[in-house]
Amino acid sequence: MSTTAPHTIACHWQTAPTPHAQLNDWLFDQGSLTQRLTQLCRTAFTVKVIDEGWHTLTADECQALAITPGSCGWVREVFLCDGEQPWIFARSVAGQTALQSSDFAISELGTRSLGATLFSQHAFKRGPMYIQRLDCAQLPISVQHYTQQQPHVWARRSCFTKNALGILVAEVFLPQLWHDTQQLECNRL
Repeated sequence: MSTTAPHTIACHWQTAPTPHAQLNDWLFDQGSLTQRLTQLCRTAFTVKVIDEGWHTLTADECQALAITPGSCGWVREVFLCDGEQPWIFARSVAGQTALQSSDFAISELGTRSLGATLFSQHAFKRGPMYIQRLDCAQLPISVQHYTQQQPHVWARRSCFTKNALGILVAEVFLPQLWHDTQQLECNRL
């Protein structure tokens, strides 16, 4: 079991929308991001696991999950892709105590989408959506490679709960998503 989180995402989350309606449409969409991406994919929707395992959660993650600071939890970091092209970097975390006392086998997802699983189990309730504009330097090196040297990217997060279990899901929107969806929308005109 590792004791340190491999990466952190800053903690300046807000609920206020941006001035851009199209961006807000993505950031505050309450539906399944997996489903939305799958419909847009030109090849096939894929999930690439970057890292997963037991790690010490950040203070911000512990606060969002209402667990003791410094708690251990399951951390899952993945890319959501169109074929091999990453569109989204997702970091999902759940506290160890609540996860181990639940019947949710997050460690067995492999390359299946966590989002699709959460939305298929109607017992999960989604909390409020929070967004932030992230400095790309805060992202893991493996993710920075896909930011196309942009100084900032947008991210959102929300907590899914089922009984005592909370799963905090943060999703970082990579520039290639905006590039590809803009092309797709132009092709539909």
